[in-house]
Amino acid sequence: MKVGFIGLGLMGHPMAMHLLKAGHTLGVYARRVESASALVSAGATWYASPAALAADCEMVFTMVTSSSDVEQIVLGEQGIAKGLKAGGVLVDMETIAPSVARRMGSILQTQGIDMLDAPVSGGPIGAEQASLVIMAGGKPAVFERVKPLFACMGKRIIRVGDLGAGQTTKACNQLLLLVTAQGVAEALSLAKHAGVDPATVREVLLGGIAASRVLEVFGQRMVDRNFVDGIDTRLYYKDLDIALDLVHEHGLAAPAAAVTMQSVNAAVGRGQGRSDLAVIIEVLESMSRIQS
Repeated sequence: MKVGFIGLGLMGHPMAMHLLKAGHTLGVYARRVESASALVSAGATWYASPAALAADCEMVFTMVTSSSDVEQIVLGEQGIAKGLKAGGVLVDMETIAPSVARRMGSILQTQGIDMLDAPVSGGPIGAEQASLVIMAGGKPAVFERVKPLFACMGKRIIRVGDLGAGQTTKACNQLLLLVTAQGVAEALSLAKHAGVDPATVREVLLGGIAASRVLEVFGQRMVDRNFVDGIDTRLYYKDLDIALDLVHEHGLAAPAAAVTMQSVNAAVGRGQGRSDLAVIIEVLESMSRIQS
């Protein structure tokens, strides 16, 4: 197929490369031309704007940062909506507010363009290994049309409902991930201050009912004080903010998420927004020093 990909960062670049290696004709656009150099060298075509790319594609994937970013890329003066023809598909794969996904989908539908919101879980490693979890919202027929391309990027590919359901599912994923990371940080901090080796505690916990992928990955980074690998904490702040907005919209209580937001917010406020989420253990330790 002739497909386009916009957003060639830590996640988007390997995802686009998998589509290219699978034999699809790939067009790319990024705000920084150098982000696309490896893909262009591998056979992708560079376009000067989202509109120009979309005009030459059957479907376009986006993997940018925020709701405002994707709205500009899709609906702006040189946006995807200006180029993609009726019968085309927009596949939105970053994490944004469900309401934004539905609003964009409604506008595109008036032009005969279909849309899926299909955020992912699995992080940079999952993107590199084409093992992402893909949670898609949209029409069943559109999902089936795009599913073979999803299979180039992920292993667990599920349609979770209508447009917006993918982003709602991702919000639930991020809420659970972040609250669990807070618990891991608190447990390992307690172990350290009680005189027990946090690495050993983590190893033991991984064999019991408290085991989780978060304990495995982020717990190891906390033990190693590795705050470089992974996704920026500032992006998790954005994701948890989306989840809390949904919580408030539905009149629900989420006290653990609210507490976790304080830690994430503190990390960003300390100038550690571009550090890995594991850095929240340092936030907890600084709070403990203040209290003592």
